[in-house]
Amino acid sequence: MTHTLPIRSPCPPGACNCDRDRLLETDGADQRILRLTKPEEKRLLERLENIASLTDLEHMQRRLYEQLGIRVAVAPGFNEVRSMRGIVIDIDDLPGLCRKTRAAIPAAIRRGLEKRPEIAWSLLNAHDLLRDA
Repeated sequence: MTHTLPIRSPCPPGACNCDRDRLLETDGADQRILRLTKPEEKRLLERLENIASLTDLEHMQRRLYEQLGIRVAVAPGFNEVRSMRGIVIDIDDLPGLCRKTRAAIPAAIRRGLEKRPEIAWSLLNAHDLLRDA
């Protein structure tokens, strides 16, 4: 008896450009992203909103890649950072990743940084905030 993991249900036609069907049809494709079901996505977003430290954020970035294949880069923007909007959060293009999820992950990280600004300061310090001092 084989036990299959639940996979994400398809988006409504025309509402998304995730290429879920093409990913399922391709032999040998990395289908880890399809394990992110709606309930799991809610848990992930809640977890990202409640990050406790920069180390915790980096741990979440590693786990996202290990478990789902999602690469998330969080770094200060090129210009002066005056708010959380100045922190750039990039997600690599990944077949099977819903566009809503692609937008929700950075939003959840920003909310987490707004709750705990000391994490944003740690992020800025990690990227040489005081280089001209």
